[in-house]
Amino acid sequence: MSWYAYCIAERSAFPELLRHRRPMPLERVSGLFGNQIFLFPASDLAIVVSEHNLEDDTRVATPDNPDKPQRDHARVIAATFKHSPVLPFRFGTSFQDDDALRRAVRSNHRHFTDTLERLRGKAEMHLKVLVDDNCAASKPGLRQPTSTGKEYLSNLRETASAQRERQSRARALQVQMHRMFLPIEEEVTCKRAGEGKMLLDIAHLIDSKCVERYQNKYSTATNELKGCQMQLSGPWPPYHFVHRNHAHA
Repeated sequence: MSWYAYCIAERSAFPELLRHRRPMPLERVSGLFGNQIFLFPASDLAIVVSEHNLEDDTRVATPDNPDKPQRDHARVIAATFKHSPVLPFRFGTSFQDDDALRRAVRSNHRHFTDTLERLRGKAEMHLKVLVDDNCAASKPGLRQPTSTGKEYLSNLRETASAQRERQSRARALQVQMHRMFLPIEEEVTCKRAGEGKMLLDIAHLIDSKCVERYQNKYSTATNELKGCQMQLSGPWPPYHFVHRNHAHA
């Protein structure tokens, strides 16, 4: 039997699984293409899987709804997250048979259990912060360095200076967000977002018990930071913080 894998959870979170040595159906949750979800016992872990056929690989994305499989993958992980800390598998991960799945878990067992313990009782909040990018390189009319000579060197210097200015502003905003929200851990990326805009994509790891307090801080931040457009989502499984201390699932 070939398996499609969604995530790893703690076996103890599913008491009914403690009496089983073989995969057990998980009711009221369906996976990709409506397939039945199973809890696959592996030592003290439970691997959330569904049956996988080779033809499934050819219909991962459909023309009328290309993102649905990814959303279904995330939905199963989110449903499992209600019961246990989870270690998500990347979308599209599958195992040829029971033995292949067991070997993968056994070879990384200590990493998995340590990370599940580290993420116990924690959740991820996701902030998108859009701000004006006032760096010179973002302003209309600045030509890119396509020639040689003095103009080329001048453009290189201006571009490098603008990049340093952008990075400095992003770091300052990141520090400001950290002081406001006080996350346990964070992961931040910054990129240009259209003409004259800069986007900070911020993932914060927080205590699950503090979600409401975090949401209240977000309301305060949106009132105080008038020059920013902010968007909040979560709580999510801690996708950004799973792979920091161990190899990928």
